[in-house]
Amino acid sequence: MAKQDKETYDSYEKDVYDNPPSGPMGVHRGARSAASRAVPYVIVIIVALLAGLLFWGVYSGEINNLKMPWSSQESSTASSAEKAKSAKSGKSGKSGKSKSESRSDSASGNEADASNTDSSTGSQQSEQNEQNAEQNAEQTDNATAQQVVNTGTEVRVVNATNITGYAQSKVDVLTQAGYTSVSASNPTGNVPSQTVVWYQNETDKATAENVAQTLGISNVQQSNGLVTPIVVVLLD
Repeated sequence: MAKQDKETYDSYEKDVYDNPPSGPMGVHRGARSAASRAVPYVIVIIVALLAGLLFWGVYSGEINNLKMPWSSQESSTASSAEKAKSAKSGKSGKSGKSKSESRSDSASGNEADASNTDSSTGSQQSEQNEQNAEQNAEQTDNATAQQVVNTGTEVRVVNATNITGYAQSKVDVLTQAGYTSVSASNPTGNVPSQTVVWYQNETDKATAENVAQTLGISNVQQSNGLVTPIVVVLLD
């Protein structure tokens, strides 16, 4: 056999792969811009600043004052709920307050039950005080109603002056004013130092004041032991 020739690079037929284009090819990358190379450093700086700000907020407590966009909505909702609750409580009055106390008492146990009992006792006491006030007012009205001018009350006019017929002239004045039981007399015993209208009972006070006004007398006093309910003592 003939000896086979050794195959070399030149033994093969030339093709396109034997003449590659010039320049980088395949997995080689082109040069990046300065901005793209700076982006990682900017991100690291921003993250560091945020971390430092977070640490400062936690350490100083200022983070509690930080308001997030969603927190304002929650606060507004809570405020609206509180306003609605306050309006409802104001309209319901004492009844609404009693219901709220009852619910609170149920949740807090025996201590709340005791508080509810005290509240009920206070309410009953308040109602009792109101009733007493109404009764006192009625009694006052009755007493005021009793203190009316009674022209049928017996009135005695005493002449302690030296003017003859002076008492009778005052009797005539009272009679013309509508009094039906008026008499004139002379003094018996001690007389006061000035002209006065005496009345015996509190129920005669209004009548005595009317008699004094009719006769032009300003001195009106209550006195015990009178013979008649009202006595007019005339002095010079």
